[in-house]
Amino acid sequence: MHDIFSILDGLKRPRLLVRAARAGCDAYRREAHLYRHLGPGKLPKHGAAVLRLIDKESALNVARTQKATGYSLVAHVDVLIALMAEARLLRMTQPQG
Repeated sequence: MHDIFSILDGLKRPRLLVRAARAGCDAYRREAHLYRHLGPGKLPKHGAAVLRLIDKESALNVARTQKATGYSLVAHVDVLIALMAEARLLRMTQPQG
């Protein structure tokens, strides 16, 4: 799990993008967001969801930095919302200490 948290701590994104995602975290609905980003099926555990969302967000970030025509800011923020919320849920399931 520490590797996941190290990856998350190493993410550097524009402040406005992060602020927009943080603002949306309170409205996070796990079933709806993960269905939209990971597809149908059984909901993955938090760690697995975070890893898959990291991959998806990374691809969106590459598109953003390369100014790709297919880049969607709305999709990027939505993936970041799911990623931040899942990371929060994952941290809550970890033993303290």
